[in-house]
Amino acid sequence: MKTISGKIVDVVARTVKKGVVCIENGKIVEIKAAENVDDQYILPGFVDAHIHIESSMMLPAEFARYSVVHGTVACVCDPHEIANVCGIEGVDYMIENGKQSPLKFYFGAPSCVPSTHFETSGAELDAGAVDKLLQRDDIYFLAEMMNFPGVIHKNKQVQAKLDAAKRLGKPIDGHAPEISGEDLRAYAAGGITTDHECMTIAEAEAKIALGMKIQIREGSAAKNFDDLLPLVSKYPDKIMFCSDDKHPDDLLRNGHINSLVRRAVAQGYDVMDILRICSLTPVKHYKLDVGLLQKGDAADFIVVDNLTEFNVIATYIDGEKVSENGIPAFPRYSPTKLLNQFNAEKIGLEQLVVKPIGKMLRVIEVDNGQLMTRLVLKTPKIKDGNVISDTENDILKMVVYNRYQPSKPAIGFIKNIGLKRGALASTVSHDSHNIVAVGTSDEEIVSAINQVIDSKGGILACEGDRVCLLPLPVGGVMSVDEGSVIARLYEEIDAMAKELGSTLNAPFMTLAFMSLLVIPELKLGDRGLFDGKNFKFVELME
Repeated sequence: MKTISGKIVDVVARTVKKGVVCIENGKIVEIKAAENVDDQYILPGFVDAHIHIESSMMLPAEFARYSVVHGTVACVCDPHEIANVCGIEGVDYMIENGKQSPLKFYFGAPSCVPSTHFETSGAELDAGAVDKLLQRDDIYFLAEMMNFPGVIHKNKQVQAKLDAAKRLGKPIDGHAPEISGEDLRAYAAGGITTDHECMTIAEAEAKIALGMKIQIREGSAAKNFDDLLPLVSKYPDKIMFCSDDKHPDDLLRNGHINSLVRRAVAQGYDVMDILRICSLTPVKHYKLDVGLLQKGDAADFIVVDNLTEFNVIATYIDGEKVSENGIPAFPRYSPTKLLNQFNAEKIGLEQLVVKPIGKMLRVIEVDNGQLMTRLVLKTPKIKDGNVISDTENDILKMVVYNRYQPSKPAIGFIKNIGLKRGALASTVSHDSHNIVAVGTSDEEIVSAINQVIDSKGGILACEGDRVCLLPLPVGGVMSVDEGSVIARLYEEIDAMAKELGSTLNAPFMTLAFMSLLVIPELKLGDRGLFDGKNFKFVELME
């Protein structure tokens, strides 16, 4: 029998008592009171209530090595990034890879592959496919239902997916930015149980009133933690913490859910409320086999030095020590199989010519740290009969190029990226993961796109002959490298993007969401410029 002593934090009973945790065969067999214990705290491990592992650019087993050191014992995962590229084969790939690590991954059935029928993805999961996934024991929920118009207007395919989840007793995750009034009531009535897209307290409270739990998100691009944290005071049992999308350098340098716990407690919120938010609430909501430091539970817990800084001394999963003092205690796993789908052909300058048909240009305006955009009308810059990037006014040409089948590149313009030189390109572009690029000239954009095509996926910053590239051979969204190598390469590319003029905190993460059509107001898909409020294509100029 294994024993660990300290001050035991019981989030169920809301107590802290000195004692000894007794472990046998991966389970907690007894918790005994004791006076002479080690000067440390034992508490349930942290759960990320909503994350796309693919956005870390690490495979699940590698992600595990860099999250357990921060006290994470489980992640509730939506694999729709890889599913949009490779379908069910991609979901299976993530599940099997995750099994090569002790971290507990709980995957859902992607509900929106593709996220809309206004774009081209590498696969499609219809209601029948989703139903079959939900019947599996290794699929725990219906992942975020981004097609809110389909829920509101009772689209048959959408309704069948919702009905399957309800029939099988599996939770349904939501995704409904800025939906309100009767539309929100209709959306919630579809059986939606969570939302991670709130930007204001009022929006969150409207959803809570309809029975949803709010996942307060603090990712690498979208950051809503500070705005929404006051919800904890009134609704502690309706809140979970999540990262949604976490870039590799952010995970390594800044931590995971532990950093949110530390920040919340530092702002004066009740420590027991905060610990329940990132353990008990997601465990109960998703019916996870994750221990909560109760007799008979799986021995999933962390040891920290105090309840203010939460410095993680050790992390245990199923009774095994999986990290100690910031070092993972299990080896990395190198996959023998790579999964991808990439059929794009190189493009030429002539394919990026935009004739000025109209007086004003519809421009995507972005805000630093937010996924939502605005539609603004701007006077175009024209040279030799071609609408071109206007660096003086920070209005840059943007391209989304289908990587699954031959097609014409879709062209738009975007404001607030900030580049003064060069171009950026990436195959991490939600949710279909076509090639997205932005640049200061057509020549730079073409160069960036073609180099990404040569690598069969990756993120890249370039200026002339100078190139910084992170190859992503798994689905065009993940690397097979060691996590610190991925983080270093990403940091180099991020630094180059900022050297080229970008003022965004996370330029590549922001760029990745500019093709996500389901988040308003204006986005660019591989088939054209899209109005996300009215769910229709619009012309580039008017």
